[in-house]
Amino acid sequence: MSYITIDQSNIYKEHICCAISDKKCAAGYELKKKWLKSEFENGFVFRRINERAKVFIEYGPAEKAWIPVTAPNYFILGCFWVAGQYKGKGHGKALLQEVIKDAKSKEKDGLAAVVGKKKFHFMSDTSWLLRQGFKECDSTPAGFSLMYLPFNEKSKLPCFNAQAKQGSCPETNGYVVYYTNRCPFTEYHVKESLAETADNRKLNIKVIKLETLKQAQSAPTPATIFSLFHKGEFITTDLSVCMDSRFDKIISKKK
Repeated sequence: MSYITIDQSNIYKEHICCAISDKKCAAGYELKKKWLKSEFENGFVFRRINERAKVFIEYGPAEKAWIPVTAPNYFILGCFWVAGQYKGKGHGKALLQEVIKDAKSKEKDGLAAVVGKKKFHFMSDTSWLLRQGFKECDSTPAGFSLMYLPFNEKSKLPCFNAQAKQGSCPETNGYVVYYTNRCPFTEYHVKESLAETADNRKLNIKVIKLETLKQAQSAPTPATIFSLFHKGEFITTDLSVCMDSRFDKIISKKK
């Protein structure tokens, strides 16, 4: 199987894996493409299998990442997904090796990735990264872990920014959602599914959309794709909590 890089020249001709056939998320799909197009100018890379499948990796300079992490001269991984029939066939390792090759050619000091101490939605598999040589260098009380793969052992260790390190958010009344257009599914489910869920339960849910690099790097959560808080406490990165059929089940697990 071959892989292709999506860039300014082909972003509107090629698919970006997620939400390929999900018509209700069509607007979010285009917003993700718009976000990607602007981030390509900052060195962001989207690489995928040359098939109509969900097999891809995203990465870029940590200094320009929409994640509250400080990792000078590192690449940081974004979404990294191998789904369905393509699992277990070496695509994850192949894509990661291409990132490593690119990082070393640009004399980067290493790679970093935000994961969960337990499996978090929209984040790489922690145990898999450990098997590839990644190590933990920081963590938060909310259960996030910052992993790194160093090429220069003398480099400064990556770390979470102060706001994210606290593990809570400043809004302590009721439910609060933080999200970005880094994912094509968020716009629809936050604006439509969550709105319906909140209305059915007479809940007032505050929604904060992170629309700039500065806002994302100052966020109280490392999961800037989607995070739900309740009374300041982190609840989940699972976007399905927005759905009426899933909200109560997910919330009850935190009580």
